[in-house]
Amino acid sequence: METPFDRHFTLNRKDAPRRRAGPPRGLVVGAIVAAALAWFVDPASAAKPKKGFEPVLAPPVAVQPAPPTAGSIFNASTGYIGFVEGRRAHALGDTLRVMLVESMTTAKTAGAKTQKQGQFSVTPPTAGPLSFLNPNALNASGGSSFNGQGNASQTSSLAGEVVVTIAEVRANGTAFVRGEKRMLLSQGQEWVQFSGIVRLGDIDQENRVLSTQIADARIEYAGNGSVGRASREGWLSKFFNAISPF
Repeated sequence: METPFDRHFTLNRKDAPRRRAGPPRGLVVGAIVAAALAWFVDPASAAKPKKGFEPVLAPPVAVQPAPPTAGSIFNASTGYIGFVEGRRAHALGDTLRVMLVESMTTAKTAGAKTQKQGQFSVTPPTAGPLSFLNPNALNASGGSSFNGQGNASQTSSLAGEVVVTIAEVRANGTAFVRGEKRMLLSQGQEWVQFSGIVRLGDIDQENRVLSTQIADARIEYAGNGSVGRASREGWLSKFFNAISPF
């Protein structure tokens, strides 16, 4: 039997406040842990070659040239090569070899030293109302010193060669080249990507040019795999180094 007391304190399902459905607690904790791992894990462990270094192909010929006239002595369409120009790369899509001879050595040394001293003393009167003061208690002195030194040096070198293609020919006798070389090894993948502006006159008879003769050179040598992962610091060690106050 229902009483007025029960009707007053019993809530109907329609009148009861509905609790908003939120994400599961485990999902929130997992998202936080995943974000922390993504911050501490070295992004180079999952490195991939950058895009934009694909080879450039020569534009296709829309109209086939007319066949040479029978009995002609000279015809440029059969493979004419200029006496001075030779077979050097000069057109869109031509390939040339870039000799990587990069070597750089940097050194930096810095030092600083400061020192400061001060002293303060007061001698109270031997007679009068201040005669009870101790002269040694009114003396003060202070000093500070700092000595810092820093030394940094770095040596890097890169040797080898990579074949690139001409992606753009400019009116001032220069060309923009780009290319890459990928090597799939047993312990990972390595790649070399190169781009820059080369002067066509610097290309020798064997279609070679030094990397030191290329302006705005962009060279990237990277890789991934088990060897690269073994040479990097673990994410837990990075975490403790990040929060360590020492």
